[in-house]
Amino acid sequence: MHEPFAELALLLLIAAGVGAVAVRLRQPVLIAYIVVGIAVGPAGLELVTSHDQIDLLAQIGVAVLLFLVGLKLDLQHVRHIGPVALATGLGQLAFTIAIGFVLILAMGRDWLTALYVAVALTFSSTIIIIKLLSDKRELESLHGRIAVGFLIVQDIAVVLAMMAMSALRATGEGEAVWWMVAGSILGRVLVAAALLYVLMRYVLPPLMRTMAKSQELLLIFAIAWGTALAAFGEWAGFSKEAGAFLAGFSLASTHFRDAIGARLTGIRDFLLLFFFIDLGAKLDFSALGSEVWPSLGLSLFVLIGNPLIVMAIMGFMGYRKRTGFMAGLTVAQISEFSIIFVAMGITLGHVGADALGLTTLVGIITIALSTYMILYSQPLFEWLGPWLGMFERHRPHRELAVERQRRPDAPPQVIIFGLGRYGAHLLARLHQQGVAAMGVDFDPETVRHLRHRGFAVRFGDGEDPAFLDTLPVSTAQWIVTTLPTWESNRGLLHALRAMAVPGTITGVVGDEVHRRALHEAGASRIINPFLDSADHTAQLMVDALNPSEDSP
Repeated sequence: MHEPFAELALLLLIAAGVGAVAVRLRQPVLIAYIVVGIAVGPAGLELVTSHDQIDLLAQIGVAVLLFLVGLKLDLQHVRHIGPVALATGLGQLAFTIAIGFVLILAMGRDWLTALYVAVALTFSSTIIIIKLLSDKRELESLHGRIAVGFLIVQDIAVVLAMMAMSALRATGEGEAVWWMVAGSILGRVLVAAALLYVLMRYVLPPLMRTMAKSQELLLIFAIAWGTALAAFGEWAGFSKEAGAFLAGFSLASTHFRDAIGARLTGIRDFLLLFFFIDLGAKLDFSALGSEVWPSLGLSLFVLIGNPLIVMAIMGFMGYRKRTGFMAGLTVAQISEFSIIFVAMGITLGHVGADALGLTTLVGIITIALSTYMILYSQPLFEWLGPWLGMFERHRPHRELAVERQRRPDAPPQVIIFGLGRYGAHLLARLHQQGVAAMGVDFDPETVRHLRHRGFAVRFGDGEDPAFLDTLPVSTAQWIVTTLPTWESNRGLLHALRAMAVPGTITGVVGDEVHRRALHEAGASRIINPFLDSADHTAQLMVDALNPSEDSP
C-alpha cells in the first residue's frame, strides 16, 4: 500500500482505533497519536511512507492552531498580560539555560554540547500546550493567557536562535555576522509591524464585512489568511508559526472572531492529528542506549525545575501561587524545536549525535509526563498547595490589580437568535425596558447596524455548538429564537438541549407545522406574531365597539 490516499486512510483508521482505546482507558489521545506515529514510522512497522503529505497536513494544522491563538488575543489582553509574559519568558529562558548548562557540564559533556542542550531545554511545545489548554477550556483564564504570552516569547527566541544559526551556516562565525543578523531582524520586525497596522486599520475591516456575508466564504478566507501569512512569515525569515499567529491577531479585534474560531475548531483538531503522528514518526531512536540515565536527570529538571522557575518569577511579580503553578506546568516539557535546534548543531559540526539522542529522550519523557501533569493540574495543586506558600507574596498585588481591572458586563437575561424585523424590534424594546438582552445574527450588516445603535450583538451561527459555547447561554433566563426555518432551529435546539440550559426556550413561528416541530424539539413557549397580533387587534376593536361604562 504505497498510494498516499490509501496510506492516509490506513493512518486515520489506526489513529481512530488507538484513540478509542486511549479514551476507554482514560488516557490523553494526544499521547496515543504520538505512539501511533512511532509505531507506523521508521522506528516501528514502517507502514507509512507518505511523509511529505503528512508533514504538509501537519504544517497546515500548526498554522490553523496558531491562527486561533492569535484570534483570541486581542489588544486589551496584550496590554494587561504583555509585561508579565515578557518578564516570565525571558527569566525562564535565562535561568533554565544557566542551570541546565551547569548540570550538563557536571555530566561530563563539553561546553558547546552543554550550551546547545541547555538552550534546547528552554523551548516548550506551544502546539501541545495550547491544544491541552483548549481542551480544558483554560485559554481564557489568567494563567492560560500568561502561559500563551511567555510561550510566544519562547517561540520568538527559537526564531532568533535559528536565524542566527542559519547566518552562521551561511557566512561562518564572526562579529559582523551578529550585527547583520540583528539589523536584519530589526528591519523585518519594523516592516511587519507597519504592514500589520495598515492591514488592521484600512484593509481587513471592509474585507471581513464582505467575506462574512457567506459562512462558507468566511471559513475559507480565515484558512487562506492564516496560511498565507504563515507562508509569508517563513519567507520573511521568521517562521510559519509567527506568521499564522499574527494573522489571527490581526482579526482578534473584529466581531467575527468567535464565529471564525468556532468553525475552525474541528478542522484544527483533525489536522493536528497529523502533527502529533508526524512528531512521533520523526523521533530518532538510533542513539538512545547510552543516554538513558542523563536523560532522566535532565527530564526531572525540566519537569520540576522549569515550573519552579516560573512560579518564583510570577510570585515575585505579585501573582498567587495557584496562578504561578498552573502557568508553570506549561513549561514542564521540551518541544519538537528543541530536537530540530540540536540537529542543526550537528550539521554545523558543533555537537555530536549523542546530544541529539539525549535531547530526543528528554523530549519523549517530558512530553508524555507533562501532558498528565497539565490534565490533572487541579488535583496536583490541591496536593502540593500547602508547600507552595513560599512562591506567593503576602499581598499578590498584581493579580489583585488584574481583578480590579475586570469590569464584566451584566450577563444578559435574554438572548435572541435571529435579528430580523421581529428580533431586532424585540431587542430594542427589551433594551428600552432596562432588560439586559443580547442579540445573535450571522448577517454582518445587521450586526454592524445594531452595534452602532448601542445594542449588545454577537456575530455567529446559532446552529454551531462550538459557537454557542462562547455565549452565556447557561446564565440567560430566556432564550428566544426567531430563526425563520425549522432546519435552522433544529440545530440550535439540539445544541441547547445537549448543553442542558436552564432558561426558558421560546420559539417564534409563522405557521402550525413549525409550531409543532419546535414544541416537540423542546421549546418551552411558542409565539406566533401573526395570531397574537390578530388576537390583540380583535380585542382592541371589541373594546372600541363596546365601551365600558367607566370609559370617558
